[in-house]
Amino acid sequence: MAELILVLNAGSSSIKYCAYDTHDDALRLVLRGSLDGLYTAPAFRAMDGTGAEIETRQWAAGSELGHEGAISFLADFLRAHGEGHSLSAVGHRVVHGGVRFTGPERVTEALLAELDTLCPLAPLHQPHNLKPIRILAERRPELPQVACFDTAFHRAQPEVAQAFALPAEVTGRGVRRYGFHGLSYEYIAGVLPSVDAAAAAGRTVVAHLGNGSSMCAMVGGRSVASTMGFTAVDGLPMGTRCGSLDPGVILYLISELGMEARAIEDLIYRKSGLLGVSGVSSDMRALLASDDPRARFAIELYTYRIARELGSLAAAAQGLDALVFTAGIGEHAAPIRERVCQLAAWLGVSIDAAANDSGGPRISPASSPVPVWVVPTNEELMIARHTREVLAAQAR
Repeated sequence: MAELILVLNAGSSSIKYCAYDTHDDALRLVLRGSLDGLYTAPAFRAMDGTGAEIETRQWAAGSELGHEGAISFLADFLRAHGEGHSLSAVGHRVVHGGVRFTGPERVTEALLAELDTLCPLAPLHQPHNLKPIRILAERRPELPQVACFDTAFHRAQPEVAQAFALPAEVTGRGVRRYGFHGLSYEYIAGVLPSVDAAAAAGRTVVAHLGNGSSMCAMVGGRSVASTMGFTAVDGLPMGTRCGSLDPGVILYLISELGMEARAIEDLIYRKSGLLGVSGVSSDMRALLASDDPRARFAIELYTYRIARELGSLAAAAQGLDALVFTAGIGEHAAPIRERVCQLAAWLGVSIDAAANDSGGPRISPASSPVPVWVVPTNEELMIARHTREVLAAQAR
């Protein structure tokens, strides 16, 4: 019987999943989909490896499936549609691995306890990432699980790139720049040699632009600097997250507006970014389609910050040999790519309008001193690879 690796990416009210056949060394995708609205109006979607829809289901508004119910439903679905496969392991995206974890780890109770201590550093993600791990550990203790960390790729950065200018008694408690979206950047670093060998060996900035947005400077495929820092709210403006913010603003919110920690957390994580600035939506597609001046300004601020951070990251890498766009906005929003490239013309970046409109992969003219690429990311495949490698190493 063929074996499956299941990949789970759990959020506060959703679970995205992929299932890979392990018989093929390339890991063949056989199922993917999502369970959304787990605590309000659950919705299930399943597709095969080609993207053809297999099944959908919608629960009534006010229904609550929760993470427990979602895992049960997904397990039943896999048993019914596994096509002769047996589940051999589960790989999980875990946002924060702290200082210690520089690669994927087999899940143990001790590991879970340590990851719990990192929840204050990623309150929107970490607790929810860990929920399915615990549910499966209780129900299927014999099933191997592997945690793959979004911070791990950035542990290669120079110490100076990870440091804050704070007293040692603070930084010694783990207050430092961690960086996130590492699984995406790791995937791009892995495929870039087949896209542009010179860029892979040189100085490349990758823009992972989506509802969560960040950028990473890589030299020779290794992270040297990133826009996200201590938490995943830092750096670029995002769908609902504010991005970089003067710490004095937080002090002002406390002293002048009387806001408490949880209210500030809600503001900077859930009510700011594109949503807060535009007052229209957190979805870039809606903003690009809108005539509202606030939507226009939100887009202007977003692209301005990307271009500004591009200059900063080029400085950290000591030059720029290529620019790569990836993730939802990066892969699909041609107007955003065009505006960023226009703002970065001083770095030698230019754009081929027709190639950009068609999605690339190369969207810069052949004569451009800095090639610009659109490279789809695949964090789920990266997690599946890590999961297989960890279990294979333990079996040796």
